Amino acid sequence: MGLTNAGTEVIASALLGDGSYVLFDNTNAALGVGDDSTVFAANQTQLQAEANATSAIRSPMNSGLPSRDPDADGSDNLTRYQSTFGTAEGNFNWLEWGVFNSAVASGGNMLCRVVEDLGTKTAASKWVFEVDLTVTV
Repeated sequence: MGLTNAGTEVIASALLGDGSYVLFDNTNAALGVGDDSTVFAANQTQLQAEANATSAIRSPMNSGLPSRDPDADGSDNLTRYQSTFGTAEGNFNWLEWGVFNSAVASGGNMLCRVVEDLGTKTAASKWVFEVDLTVTV
């Protein structure tokens, strides 16, 4: 998973407690998906589909998420993010995704971006998208 420069700056701010960042919590966090397969680069600040004005959408967190150690198995270094994309949302080929601290397109910080083909979502279904982030050394 590609951690962005903005993501590393948020982490550094959190470590120093300088308070100059918006939390990736239930109030602010969002998962975004897009239809662009441009290779990841750490200096990217948004999904490439957002940057190129093609198909992209961000969805806020489901109730109670994100959550640390969601399975209560002692995995305190794991945080789960989860958003639901309804039948009218995200109906395109999902080729990239990212974790954000803003549900507003082009807003906030993108913590990470992953380029992978997750399939094509249609109006015939809603998708619950879940991302588990694990911090390791």
